[in-house]
Amino acid sequence: MEEEVDEKELKAAGAELLDGGRSGLRILGWEIETRKRSILNSSSLQLWEERLGTTHLPEMVFGESCLVLRHLESGAVIHFNAFDALSGWKQEALPPVEVPAAAKWKFRSKPNKEVILDYDYTFTTRYMGSEKIELNTTLEERISPKSAGELSWKDCEERIDLAALAVREPILFYDEIVLYEDELADNGVSLLTVKVRVMPSCWFLLLRFWLRVDGVLIRLRDTRMYCRFEDISRPTILRESCWREATFQALSALGHPIDSASYSDPSIISQRLPVITHKTQKLVMSGNS
Repeated sequence: MEEEVDEKELKAAGAELLDGGRSGLRILGWEIETRKRSILNSSSLQLWEERLGTTHLPEMVFGESCLVLRHLESGAVIHFNAFDALSGWKQEALPPVEVPAAAKWKFRSKPNKEVILDYDYTFTTRYMGSEKIELNTTLEERISPKSAGELSWKDCEERIDLAALAVREPILFYDEIVLYEDELADNGVSLLTVKVRVMPSCWFLLLRFWLRVDGVLIRLRDTRMYCRFEDISRPTILRESCWREATFQALSALGHPIDSASYSDPSIISQRLPVITHKTQKLVMSGNS
């Protein structure tokens, strides 16, 4: 939920709220905007199924909700949306998580119909965001176009400065957007959200895929991005991704509880889950002329 911001703090940071009823702000060469819309209706869902080549989608898809971060000088845009995330799910195509035979009946959409879980019903996605170059071109530039450049992520040794994020400073803008959610027929939860926080010194975001298949598996895929407001014309953006996962059986063997109620908050239990992969990357802007 958005928080009220002191106008003096905005002005002191060189920031201003977006106009036209939009949610977000402009600050030091960036325009950061969030959009929250209702879930897709049945006709939109059918169109998405056709485009994605599937007959399965989460119960709640917030298809028009998104987070968009635009770097105005370079035209670089980093955005987060449900369609690209579900494209990542479809491409990864993980095998379905096995559930107890007694639980399979809950997945039935029609009475007396055999349940065949032959797809990743958890909607696990490897999605870490989308990026593109978006230039506002003049007529002269359209006749003799400039190179828009390219965006790519390169592995690096740097880490996001969590200590700097812990320094107390005003939060100029905060929001959380749900991209999709499924309660797995009351067998757990599958949830993809993105949170953004803007301070006078930086912006920071967390894209989180959170999965709990009750009694079976817990999976957490976090992507954090961080940008300090230092070089306005050529910002440094770090992306840190961490995938954690454990079965309830493995957690029990380590002495942790196995009841699902103990695993309702991913932030609290994340440290109990072993790391499967972890890497840090830097966004590189190349080819500009």
